[in-house]
Amino acid sequence: MEQQTNDKMILAILQGDDYDSVVRELNKNGFYVTLLNTMGGFLRKRSVTIMIGLESARLDAALAILKKRAGQRTETVYRSIMPPHISEPSMMPTVPLQVSCGGVTVFVLDVSKMEHF
Repeated sequence: MEQQTNDKMILAILQGDDYDSVVRELNKNGFYVTLLNTMGGFLRKRSVTIMIGLESARLDAALAILKKRAGQRTETVYRSIMPPHISEPSMMPTVPLQVSCGGVTVFVLDVSKMEHF
């Protein structure tokens, strides 16, 4: 029986809220991941870095899942917009705002050797 070799590694950095559905979809499609809890340096927000070892032939399938499940999207949030002369925020109605969220940063690395002991 010929053993398949993992010659690629994906490092994908996701927002902390997005990783669960991404990992579930990757697992459902036969990709197994290692999770690393990380924190973004600029905004200091929780993120998750996932590592996936895979064959080059499956690279496009994994990238498609990452794009679909963790890609950037727009969500509606409701916020109060207060004019300067109003000091009580509860007196102002909320307005819907479209904000960008999500997104994934992906690094694809060549793996020259992998061993499992």
